[in-house]
Amino acid sequence: MEHRISQIERVTKETQIRIRLDLDGSGQANIHTGIGFFDHMLNGFARHGLFDLDVEVTGDLEVDCHHTIEDTGIVLGQAIREAVKDKKGIRRYGSQILPMDEVLVLCAIDLSGRPYYRSDAVFTVERIGDLDTETVREFFYAVSYSAAMNLHFKMLSEGNNHHMAEGMFKAFAKALDMATGYDPRITDVLSTKGSL
Repeated sequence: MEHRISQIERVTKETQIRIRLDLDGSGQANIHTGIGFFDHMLNGFARHGLFDLDVEVTGDLEVDCHHTIEDTGIVLGQAIREAVKDKKGIRRYGSQILPMDEVLVLCAIDLSGRPYYRSDAVFTVERIGDLDTETVREFFYAVSYSAAMNLHFKMLSEGNNHHMAEGMFKAFAKALDMATGYDPRITDVLSTKGSL
């Protein structure tokens, strides 16, 4: 089967972003956002979702990390939406309960064409490395709306903030891999409406 690949570029006065995504890859990543911890999270997303992901970002980090992280979420969401195309044959739904040491994270996805985001994750520090923890929400909110997906997180067991963030990115990767995967029993779009 042909690989589902998308490439999106977005240029504003605040950020210049290029993302190439292969949903049918092997977990190879080449990530450069200028934010070390964010690079670490996106590398984990690619590796655990088995996506090939190239991300090049130049952002206004002299201001703060907000625009870089939020705009990367917008572009990644657009890349996901473009790569799944008409969604014929895919499972549509995906979920993962992922342990990260003492932390336990649930992520659930519906590639419904309707954007919605909810998370009960509460971070107890302002920063992890050079990433503002409040931007974790901004990133996933941007992904969910640009990809037009339902995206839910439940923090079933809280703990170290690094583990919480990493658990969210890895659980999202596994749930997205499931949702975008093919099921041979699904010959069209998994919807009574006939389209998503």
